[in-house]
Amino acid sequence: MGLHAALAVHPGSGGGAAARIAGTVAARLREQVDRLDLLAADSVEQSHALMSRSRSAGLDALVVLGGDGAAHQAVQFCAGTGVALGVVPSGTGNDLARALGMPPDPLAAADTVVAALRSGLRRRIDLGKVGGTWFGTVLCAGFDAAVSERANRMRHPTGPRRYDLAILAELAAFRARPLVLRTESEHVELDATLVAVGNTAYYGGGVPICPDARPDDGLLDVTVVGRATRRELVRMLPSLRAGLHRDHPAVRTLRARELTLSGSDWPSYADGEPIGRLPLSVRCVPEALTILG
Repeated sequence: MGLHAALAVHPGSGGGAAARIAGTVAARLREQVDRLDLLAADSVEQSHALMSRSRSAGLDALVVLGGDGAAHQAVQFCAGTGVALGVVPSGTGNDLARALGMPPDPLAAADTVVAALRSGLRRRIDLGKVGGTWFGTVLCAGFDAAVSERANRMRHPTGPRRYDLAILAELAAFRARPLVLRTESEHVELDATLVAVGNTAYYGGGVPICPDARPDDGLLDVTVVGRATRRELVRMLPSLRAGLHRDHPAVRTLRARELTLSGSDWPSYADGEPIGRLPLSVRCVPEALTILG
């Protein structure tokens, strides 16, 4: 039986960029597979239904054309299965694609996926998991989750600038709150501004909040920012984008296979998607996902 792949397209990703190049990407994929299903969906429910139909037909690989929200849904579908995932970035943040080393240009990324299909190149990466939800990049709670909520409500501008403006808007109202963090070896209690748990380094459109996080080491990297004034946070922002925030005295980092976060009812986001409120238990699942490229 030949290679069966599907291309999941979220037409609205990147202000319609995904829809504009979907035909080109599909044509390149068809050259390397025996069957290609085109799955165009505007809702999570519709996307899941289309993906499940392809899986029932013996799907080998799923290529997702979209942003981090689309990639997050594809991770839910492929994790723990034999279906390999290819990521073609065409959204606002594209943090999973960035962490995987995919070219930022979507057509160049599509060529990388095509080459992997041609050669059979696969690699396995870890994923984070909270309850029944998987995440490939970063889980956050506190100030950064509030920023994600605001950024998701904004329509303009696109790209990293959206997150920068959301940060500035949230600075006026945010206050530090109690956080209790427990790992297999540490117990931390403090008033915190934010906590980020990284399977990979980036969130918020390229911010390396967990700069050393790697998706193949069986561990989650944790960055905690303790109590900080608005002025301190403003001064910290440039160092965040450069990955130099770890030098700030309010910042603490650690690594863990499993951890719990509690102490407040902060909202939390993973891969930029809402996943509930604290308390939460988080764990790393080694080699949970097969990647093309």
